Amino acid sequence: MTKIIGVLAGKGGTGKTTTSINLGAALSYFGRDVIIVDANLTTPNVGLHLGVPIVPIHLHHVLQGKNSITEAVYAHPAGPKIVPGSLSISDLHTTDPEKLKRAIKQLAKYKPDFIILDGAAGLGREALNAILSVEELLIVTNPELPAITDALKTIKLAEQFSKRITGVVLTKMNQHEHDVSVKTTEEFLENPVISVIPYDKAVRESLAMKDAVVFTHPKSKAAVGYKKLAAALIGQEYSEEAETEVEIGFFSLLLKKMGWKQ
Repeated sequence: MTKIIGVLAGKGGTGKTTTSINLGAALSYFGRDVIIVDANLTTPNVGLHLGVPIVPIHLHHVLQGKNSITEAVYAHPAGPKIVPGSLSISDLHTTDPEKLKRAIKQLAKYKPDFIILDGAAGLGREALNAILSVEELLIVTNPELPAITDALKTIKLAEQFSKRITGVVLTKMNQHEHDVSVKTTEEFLENPVISVIPYDKAVRESLAMKDAVVFTHPKSKAAVGYKKLAAALIGQEYSEEAETEVEIGFFSLLLKKMGWKQ
């Protein structure tokens, strides 16, 4: 049965999209069929992060009623699939976010193991429709009070619609000496921190390489953190010693097949 998970954050810049991409990559690493949907309609960055900012059919086309969502799925030889959004402002003006829930239900009929929605930050219409389209939520925040306060607002909004909070992902940890602790974060948000992703320069390097850090730097602290998160979600024990490095780039082979250059 498909698990539909929304990755949400109350504040932009917390690492929400990075978490969506790398959680999807890590789940694929463990052999799961994963589709990552860029439901951040105003500022969709999944395709941009992965080196495919422009595609023939995207999620905005789907929400405009022009295409089926299955036509907007792009496969990658290493495993994960993505449904990118459009960077065009004109597409945004003619897109109906309320069609997202129906589109995700259609996608689920093909029975992938996971559908991961990278939702919009904040409490607006886009974020709400992402929340309504999923079964459970991962809340991404940083160890700083403004981000945690905004994360609480997202949690309260989700609870109004009886959505289950799977847990909190605390990113960019140990970047500053005044980071809010895990314990304090849990007490404030009244939900468990199920993953701590340390601040890691490898994440920024992977962005420059237009790939997931799980693939570009498989032994980095951030990559290990995301693989541990994925393992926890599927009830599998993670062992750094037993894993095999994944050396293929997330989209390098796909781009070569399409005749594109990175």
